[in-house]
Amino acid sequence: MLYHFFQHFNELLGARLFTYISFRAIVAGIIALLVSIWFGNWFIDFMKRRHITETQRDEKTDPFNVGKKGVPTMGGLIVIAAILIPCLLLGKLTNVYMILMLITTLLMGALGFADDYIKTFKKNKDGLNGWIKIAGQVSLGLIVGLTLRFAPMTTMNEVVTSHIENNVVVVEKTPEIKSTQTTIPFVKHHNFNYADLFSWTGETNKYRFGWIFFVLLTVFVVAAVSNGANLNDGMDGMCAGNSAIIGVALLILAYTSGSVVWAEYFDVMYIPGSEELVVFLASFVGALVGYLWFNGFPAQVFMGDTGSLTVGGIIGVCAMMIHKELMVPVLCGIFLMESISVIVQTQVYKYYKKRGQHVRIWKRTPLHDHFRTSVDQVLKNDPTCSILFKGSKNLHHESKIVLRFCIVTLILAAITILTLKIR
Repeated sequence: MLYHFFQHFNELLGARLFTYISFRAIVAGIIALLVSIWFGNWFIDFMKRRHITETQRDEKTDPFNVGKKGVPTMGGLIVIAAILIPCLLLGKLTNVYMILMLITTLLMGALGFADDYIKTFKKNKDGLNGWIKIAGQVSLGLIVGLTLRFAPMTTMNEVVTSHIENNVVVVEKTPEIKSTQTTIPFVKHHNFNYADLFSWTGETNKYRFGWIFFVLLTVFVVAAVSNGANLNDGMDGMCAGNSAIIGVALLILAYTSGSVVWAEYFDVMYIPGSEELVVFLASFVGALVGYLWFNGFPAQVFMGDTGSLTVGGIIGVCAMMIHKELMVPVLCGIFLMESISVIVQTQVYKYYKKRGQHVRIWKRTPLHDHFRTSVDQVLKNDPTCSILFKGSKNLHHESKIVLRFCIVTLILAAITILTLKIR
């Protein structure tokens, strides 16, 4: 809004500042932080006055006697509001990447809100039907993938070089193309093209199949990351803390992809227009940091699916738009680990149950719950259960588990950024 206003009145004092991505991103991050704190305070009071809370674990079942009854849920609305307001104020609303991120925020937010609404107001602990959730995630993946395929503005320049000629910097780019290329971590001078997987179909057909594969991969990444974030949201500050760190890493990657200078320096593909993602991601990080003001232990509000599905969807969509999806398993390693722990635990338990045995890999899943659950707690509910990885007898308080998981994410984010140079 302000960006477009100052575009028409560029003679006003300070109007040119709004042409700089760095200025708009910093201001957007600050506004998001302030909105998150201000709106969060009002939202928590509003929910408590109306006794709209989620029944969480009782202190009797917690090894550290930590009870979490009567804490408001749907705190994801705080994050969503804090993202949307600065983006609408400072974002370039005609930019296709900004539009897609706003659609992602609203669509995933609506999906998560419907789930939280059913749990909270309808008193149905199962929430929204799982297939409806999957349908929403698939729909978003298709919207993003097909837009990247058919929208004329979503192009890239594979190689960007520059040289000085008559004291003037001359930038040379390869032609803007529609491409299914992606950046491979740790490999120098090489972008992998998904179309090459289908070379056996012929020169023309391989690109068609390449795009079909890219769209399906977009659906998979969006669903996987959003579900991973949802599983990670089980302790105070866990999902918000990890996601804020991931957001900073994506911001750096988006900045390098949207800048001719940095794209050439790091030898990555240049994606015109993707620099607008920096403004969005600055709002995203600011909103999460502000939300942590209330969600840090002991939490005054829970994110709920409204927030976790939205946060995961944003991360997945952003990674696809800057063609850095192959870095997601590293960058979102914590989300991946949480998801794998649940899948493996469920499948192993089902396999042995058919044979009349009760076997678990970990004490509890998602994995973060393993570190705060004692063997006695598991055996109390299932005396015949056998646990393969019992771990240390010393249980950890959730604040320590959250801090350590965030440290791991910080390390993974640093490794992801380092892949820009270690190639």
